[in-house]
Amino acid sequence: MWERSGMVKGGGLLVTALALASMAGPGAGQGTVVRGTEFGEPIQGIDGVEFELFRLGLEDFLEVEDADEGLGPLYNGRSCAECHVTPAIGGTSTITEVRAGTLDADGTFQDPPGGSLIHLFSIPDHSIQAAVPEDANVVARRQPIPLFGGGLVEAVPDEVLAALEDPEDQDGDGVSGRVHWVVDRDSGETRAGRFGWKAQQSSLFTFGAEAYRNEMGITSDLFPDEMCPAGDCQPLELIDPVADPEDGPEPSTGLRGIDNFANFMRLLGPPPGGAENDTTRRGEELFEEVHCSACHVPALQTGSSPFEALSNKTFRPFGDFLLHDVGTGDGIRDGDAGPAEIRTPALWGVSHRAPYLHDGSAATIEAAILRHGAEAESSRTLFEALTAEERGALLAFLRSL
Repeated sequence: MWERSGMVKGGGLLVTALALASMAGPGAGQGTVVRGTEFGEPIQGIDGVEFELFRLGLEDFLEVEDADEGLGPLYNGRSCAECHVTPAIGGTSTITEVRAGTLDADGTFQDPPGGSLIHLFSIPDHSIQAAVPEDANVVARRQPIPLFGGGLVEAVPDEVLAALEDPEDQDGDGVSGRVHWVVDRDSGETRAGRFGWKAQQSSLFTFGAEAYRNEMGITSDLFPDEMCPAGDCQPLELIDPVADPEDGPEPSTGLRGIDNFANFMRLLGPPPGGAENDTTRRGEELFEEVHCSACHVPALQTGSSPFEALSNKTFRPFGDFLLHDVGTGDGIRDGDAGPAEIRTPALWGVSHRAPYLHDGSAATIEAAILRHGAEAESSRTLFEALTAEERGALLAFLRSL
């Protein structure tokens, strides 16, 4: 049995994978530009073994957990797919998590005891139910971020993202995005964050493991500590029936849940995109003219990856995955990501994930654009100055991504 970046290939798994090889997509590795897939399908170009890893990951992603498997005691959902479901498994939903804290007049953010995340549910004793602290003056909601094409985003080298940042706005365009440098829990290395609304995780492995603990209360060796209401862990010792860490390897595969989640997200294909026509081509020109592409960078290049389908590929996410202040921040600090900063959301597949912005407070794409300010104020002003026909073309382009 051998391991490769959280993947395990053994005898029984290999046999099953080879039997399914004919179901995998055609070879994306023969070209440099990645084509989109139907929502929820694996990226094109994977082999039979990789397809089986994707299938196992999807199975775990869909699994509904209970207390005997480690769910809770505090949690927001019972499965990954409960929140990542629209327009297909791996997407988003209108379910939001709640964050809270105290923001002082000087801009200093203070986490409540136990952290800013306020869980919606608890088991089995509602006397430990988490609540927003009375002194909190910031209460924010965050929607799930779609995971389509996440493996391509993960495979972008740190130096590519670092080359996009301009924290001092040296080119004078008003945009000053920056990388959120984080210490990766798995490797211990300092890496460019790119996942989560605050770009707080650098890999899909740590992103999934954090979500497993944060959203379902299931611990792993990467995140071994339960989240305690108001920072008081003593009640959990009496009601948590499963010893930590709760996510262990399955005897049949050697894979933990967090391994399966990572494989599913890495191999999940990018959005399909829509038809191109004269209107969308004009819309893309206008997208450039009003400088939306300063943050929503059209194309990125991956480096090497254990998956050939992800290695040295060009893809079009329309995002730089940097932190920006565009006037829509949630008021919460996360690591070095400040209260006003939000990671640029990639625009591919944007028409399939209404409502918009981190908290779902914009009902339409146009409403989200009109909420932009700070670094994006110039772009918003240019958008507002467009004719109705030009606005329509730009919006048609966005809906085609």
